[in-house]
Amino acid sequence: MERITSRRNPICVHIKRLGTDREYRETCGEFVCDGIKLLEEADKWGAQIITVLTSAHIPFPLSVDTKVYLTDNSLINSISPLKHAQTVVFTCKIPKKKIDINKSGTKVLLDGLQDPGNVGTILRTANAFNISQVYLTGSCADIYNPKTIRATMGAIFRQDASYISINELSELKANGAEIIGAALGEDSEVLGKTPLKDKIIAIGSEGKGLSSDVLKLCDKKVIIPISDDCESLNAAVAAAVLMWSATG
Repeated sequence: MERITSRRNPICVHIKRLGTDREYRETCGEFVCDGIKLLEEADKWGAQIITVLTSAHIPFPLSVDTKVYLTDNSLINSISPLKHAQTVVFTCKIPKKKIDINKSGTKVLLDGLQDPGNVGTILRTANAFNISQVYLTGSCADIYNPKTIRATMGAIFRQDASYISINELSELKANGAEIIGAALGEDSEVLGKTPLKDKIIAIGSEGKGLSSDVLKLCDKKVIIPISDDCESLNAAVAAAVLMWSATG
């Protein structure tokens, strides 16, 4: 096994940049992860693992196509996207996904959610509630941002998630999809009165809510009843309530 000792090594430079530059990730078609647990999840769920840097023994076999390099903790600390790095940092191929307009089940649309922690938590929760697909539109956080990936706790490799344009969303609606928006309005119904199962549940950011483009496509709007003393719920918490409601 080849050993890497310099942070100026092209592999280290490449991995560090993957963790900080979204445009670079998209250009290369790769993203970076940290930790043995995520590596195990990636391997278990068939992700294309490209490069692994490790300072410890990996207790399970990897694909023969994966390049594994030995290094030390100080070098991993210098290139890891996390503040407290673990003993393994690795890269995976970004899967190419197409919108499947015929896929059944409940779906979630995230509109302009910019916090990677919230997006990652929602992906993790969607996987827990067997959500068919998660769509992201507007200025959403990158699902391959290291903070997003860490918040998914491995669900990034299990949950179907992809970016969608307003035109593609309109096409889904034209093909029979019903969109229910989580939004306050005179015609909004209290959660529980409108069935959410097998619908597209649209969730906006805490600050701005759903965009006008998405609101125009909503068939109905729902609100989660909360205390008058509380202005709003965290987006990930609201999403969890809505997804749970859709399982009934």
